[in-house]
Amino acid sequence: MPLMQRRCAAASLVADVGGTNARFGLVYGGCDEPREVRILRCADYPDLVGAIEDYLRRIPELPRPRAACVAVAGPVHGDRVRLTNTRWDLSVAESRDRLGLSRLEVINDFTALALAVPHLPNQAFVRIGRGVRRHDQPLAVIGPGTGLGVAGLIRSQEHWIPLSGEGGHSPLPAENEREREIARVLAAEHGTVCAETVLSGPGLVRLYRAVCKLHDVDALRLRPEQICEHARRHRDSRAHETMEIFFGMLGAFAGGIALTLGARGGVLLGGGILPGIADLLATSDFRRRFVGTRSLPDYLDDVATEVIISSTPALRGAASRLAQ
Repeated sequence: MPLMQRRCAAASLVADVGGTNARFGLVYGGCDEPREVRILRCADYPDLVGAIEDYLRRIPELPRPRAACVAVAGPVHGDRVRLTNTRWDLSVAESRDRLGLSRLEVINDFTALALAVPHLPNQAFVRIGRGVRRHDQPLAVIGPGTGLGVAGLIRSQEHWIPLSGEGGHSPLPAENEREREIARVLAAEHGTVCAETVLSGPGLVRLYRAVCKLHDVDALRLRPEQICEHARRHRDSRAHETMEIFFGMLGAFAGGIALTLGARGGVLLGGGILPGIADLLATSDFRRRFVGTRSLPDYLDDVATEVIISSTPALRGAASRLAQ
């Protein structure tokens, strides 16, 4: 849509709020690609309303939106929403009124990611291993980022129905002795250990430190992306081992989710970590551990596993929710 037409058209605001960054955009109907996309740091604002107001000030020539859908990293039940990995705590009704909106929907970020999947082009996915997407069968969407998100998607006639959950807080899949050693180290340090304890950005750092501890060496002060880069360039054998354990556990976790949801339509992998390291994932133990040695032979052999590499897929999912 040309700029002059957009200035006269009614736009809706879409947002994807994680533990670190908030992404904002505008859509002009249906599931169009979001425009005027901006990324703001959550820590720079006291609350969601403050971040939205700043975003709208950056594009003052456009009409103020009257509807919005915000995807957040955390469970959404009722009016009060507390984001899992940031200090924001909001009332949906109060935020709607402060922003002057006629409609404000707040949904889980992986619900939005799941809703985006049917609307993304083929080039938005990178296949990991064998498997075939079945477009009439249930899907699972998972991904490590600031936390570990899990959602499902089921087709009903012409519509897709998302299944929201907090599967990232299910048990950590430790299936061999090395992984059980890791789990014991983490339990001693953190108490309760769940899948998200390891399968997330902060979890990758915890895993690296646990691996170093088991080798009785001092861990370098590395961020998640540095651990990935050290593993890619073979700079640090502990970083390489960390990524192998990470991918293996992720594969086992994804296989369990696929069995739980009956996700014969495929398991789609999103989040803030995997799109940048899809090449490492493809050559790892992920796919073997996904299929696994299970009591239901061959069930997962031909279930597709693919990485979502689109830059702002949750914004597209939020737009889909508004269009429903």
